This record gives sequence, C-alpha cells and structure tokens, in this order.
Amino acid sequence: QVQLVESGGGMVQAGGSLRLSCAASGGDLDIKTMAWYRQVPGSTRDVVASITNGGTTNYADAVKGRFTISRDDAKNTVYLQMNRLKPEDTAVYYCKVDEQRSIWTIIHWGQGTQVTVSS
Repeated sequence: QVQLVESGGGMVQAGGSLRLSCAASGGDLDIKTMAWYRQVPGSTRDVVASITNGGTTNYADAVKGRFTISRDDAKNTVYLQMNRLKPEDTAVYYCKVDEQRSIWTIIHWGQGTQVTVSS
C-alpha cells in the first residue's frame, strides 16, 4: 500500500516563504513524474509544478520564478520551495506521484496541506 505524507504547509505573510515536502512509502516503488497541485474551494485542482524522473520541470505561469520543485529519489520525496508568496497562492496543496507497475501507471495523491498567505 503506497502512502504519501505531506508536510510544510502553514500560514505566512505575503512575501514570505514555505517549503512543502511529500514522501512516498510502501515498498520498492518505481516513481515517474511527481507534481504539486493546488485547489481552492469551489475551483478545480490545478497543477502548480511537475518534475519527471529525468529532472525535467514545468511550472504554471502564475508561479514561475517564485516556486521551485525538486525531488530526492533516494527518499522518494518531492519538494516545493515557495518564495515571494502572494495571497492568491492560498489553497490546499496536494502532491501527486505516478508509480509505474509493469505496463500500468498508478496515480497516488497526498492528503493535502493548507497554505494560507495573508496580505
């Protein structure tokens, strides 16, 4: 059973920084793309940043230049460094991990962590 444990959310003033972590556990995992999404009430869950197992990164336009995604494959962990936070970054942040099992890609989601940015 694969588990994703997120940490690092909280409340911060505009201009501040937070670092989110998401650790995957549950055996010998073949992890491909890892990503962070965010969701505000009444809206869709939107991708914030992603990183492939080859290290290729992609960012939503709203966070480019402020957020950095990284991964530590030895720890099966993905990080999101968030700098120069804005009130509009307030959301529940979810990590998503794509696990390869034979020909199948299994998608796993974290439980979500609240990020609140005050003005």
